[in-house]
Amino acid sequence: MKLDVQGRALAALSRLAQAAWPERLQLRKPLEKLIFRGSRASFRLAATRATKVARSPRPHDPDALFDLALSDEQQMLVQMLDSFAQEVLRPAAHDADANAAVPAALLNQAQELGLTFYGVSEQHGGMAGERTTLSNALIAEALAKGDLSLAAALLAPLSAANCMRRWASAEQQARWLPAFVGEQAAPLTAIAVSEATPLFDPLRLTTKAKRRGANYVLNGEKCLVLRGLQAEQLIVAAQTKSGPGLFLLDANSAGVERRAEPAMGLKAAGTARIVLKNVKLPAENRLAAEHFDYQNFLDHAALAWCALAVGTAQAALDYVIPYCNERLAFGEPISHRQGVAFMVADMAIEVDAMRLMVWRACARAEQGLPFQREAYLARLLCNEKAMQIGTDAVQLLGGHGFTKEHPVERWYRDLRGVAIMAGGLQL
Repeated sequence: MKLDVQGRALAALSRLAQAAWPERLQLRKPLEKLIFRGSRASFRLAATRATKVARSPRPHDPDALFDLALSDEQQMLVQMLDSFAQEVLRPAAHDADANAAVPAALLNQAQELGLTFYGVSEQHGGMAGERTTLSNALIAEALAKGDLSLAAALLAPLSAANCMRRWASAEQQARWLPAFVGEQAAPLTAIAVSEATPLFDPLRLTTKAKRRGANYVLNGEKCLVLRGLQAEQLIVAAQTKSGPGLFLLDANSAGVERRAEPAMGLKAAGTARIVLKNVKLPAENRLAAEHFDYQNFLDHAALAWCALAVGTAQAALDYVIPYCNERLAFGEPISHRQGVAFMVADMAIEVDAMRLMVWRACARAEQGLPFQREAYLARLLCNEKAMQIGTDAVQLLGGHGFTKEHPVERWYRDLRGVAIMAGGLQL
């Protein structure tokens, strides 16, 4: 089968990610940069062609109404990121969790993957077409197989680009989006939605934005903001007179106070508390898409966390199966015990159920169909089953599951965060 230009670029990146010789010759970084830069034109050409195909009318085909097959490009993207997650993220996860920070070298490697191209439209130099939601979910799922917390941290730039592409006006997109695909790294932008209130409802924000002449003034407090201390910009959800809105502001603006907020999990993502006291910003910094839909914004955020949950739950399943087959008790593998075998089987069933729910919601979003119900159901399922899978993984390892010698205790802590995070990421 003849691959298109984007497929060739992704195939080259995939082969490079798995090769050993660049490391031995200390040529990996220069080669990655060369291939990455050389593939930009291919990415843009492929994006243009894909957009035209997506917009062209398709004949009705009853046999193709429900198709779970990924495209060649999506398969190669997943293959490349799976290798990156296993070879780069997984080994770095323990220290990143202990230090509550993403290593600088890892940030540089992740930047060279060019993930933000999937959040920027072709007209602004990226490759995001009309049907990118599922590809974004696949990216999140693949990275989370290495480590959920690191994946969430690395997805912050892509999430900000997705947010601007979807909810900013055409003028704002032209002003903000090109930075995400430039030679230099785009300003790190964190999305702040969650608030430290009991039974927090993202539809009832206590952070307020009041219009005063040509400016808005923001007051409120945000919690559990991913990479909030390192962020150069913030996208803040605040209540206005006309309803919830999103505002882009300089993280170093007068009246912005930031402090670390260590949590049970998601440590590498560097969660932070952000206090806004009479923060003034121009009115044109309110994201002003023609058809702004705050509920839709929340649904895309929910699916991002669901995709991360699927990836880490899959990692937990893949880890416990060989452990249970190799761990001996009373002269035989513990997997021979029905109590163990049934627990592993239940984990596998729930992982597949979670994945299908997420993919279904993403597919409807790509088709422009209502998907709030599907996103809500996916979030309910992932909230419950991700925590259960994390708990069962620890249980299956017995005493080993309680130690940091194995990654399941970290996955358990991170998966519990899926149920409480609102916003922060965007597919």
